[in-house]
Amino acid sequence: MQAETEILIIGGGLAGLTAALHLNKLGLVVTLIEKDTYPHHKVCGEYISNEVNPYFEWLGLDIESLAPTSISELLFTSNLGKSIQTTLPLGGFGLSRYTIDYYLYSELIRRKVNIVHDRVVEINFADSQFTVATTNHTFNAPYVIGAYGKRSSIDMKLNRSFMGKQSPYLAVKAHYQTTFPNNLVSLHNFEGGYCGVSKVEDNRVNVCYLANYERFKKHKNLIAFQENVLYKNRYLKNILENATSLFDAPLTISQVSFERKEPVYNQILMVGDTAGLIHPLCGNGMAMAIQAAKIASELLHQKIKGKISSREALEEIYTANWNNEFRNRLKMGRMLATLLRNTRFESLAINTLIKMPFLLQTIIKQTHGKPITISS
Repeated sequence: MQAETEILIIGGGLAGLTAALHLNKLGLVVTLIEKDTYPHHKVCGEYISNEVNPYFEWLGLDIESLAPTSISELLFTSNLGKSIQTTLPLGGFGLSRYTIDYYLYSELIRRKVNIVHDRVVEINFADSQFTVATTNHTFNAPYVIGAYGKRSSIDMKLNRSFMGKQSPYLAVKAHYQTTFPNNLVSLHNFEGGYCGVSKVEDNRVNVCYLANYERFKKHKNLIAFQENVLYKNRYLKNILENATSLFDAPLTISQVSFERKEPVYNQILMVGDTAGLIHPLCGNGMAMAIQAAKIASELLHQKIKGKISSREALEEIYTANWNNEFRNRLKMGRMLATLLRNTRFESLAINTLIKMPFLLQTIIKQTHGKPITISS
């Protein structure tokens, strides 16, 4: 079976779902391919900056109906037992990917957007047309958005350079029942990694951490790793040793890569983690995915309406806009991660922040954007 569509989106995570909603609102014919069914959990910090709120309102989304937690404070703790707390400039909200992804998917179904649950096996581009083969179908489209996540077999087929480099990171996530403030997102440093904790809907506490895989392998299992490594941060120990897991087993992903990626590759406009992954300690990956979907959608609409002259111009403008919004945020994330991995620098950094707390506000602003608005 062959199918024609104006725009094909590969991947139904936060960026892909948002792009599909945006393009559909603009009256374009969209097909979204997602290999998994909904709802499902994903490894994610599950904190979203309030910068997305004006954009979600424009898309006609009622996020409040999902009963998110309202988050206004950030707590940072070091492995040495020190801490600093500050008010988040914009604030944010906590929602699980299980809930928000399913909500966006349901909205697409309600708006009669074509969603295909299948696995992409090949992508070819020739004569200004993409041919995308899945396990059961073939699709033709003049434009493709790549929104398939951090790391995929698709990247291997496309020969993206970062796939040839080993990554030292493992990510782990689970939901817990435990006492934790509704309005707080906390970030806890430990040897070889850091852990984010915040509440999502239904009084669940999301715990998601990034760890050095080589250090992790020295322990028998996740529980042993947590007790021998994470518990050395007394704040984390207090949270985890009194928590009851709501998952049968934590979710884990390996080979989490923070290498530089390309916003456009083989004529595909990449969005979300597919274009670039910010270190979770910055707490803004979800908002960045949403904003990248907006940028790509607006420019594709302009190209189809003849306001952008060529595919080459489209790719250049998207790359420039993506870099303008996100390149410095990614750079700051890499710098902070490098700093906090070094015990001596970690101590110096947190002592400096305690003495000059306004610097933490500056760092937060450097890794977040302004409220996302629609210009037209």
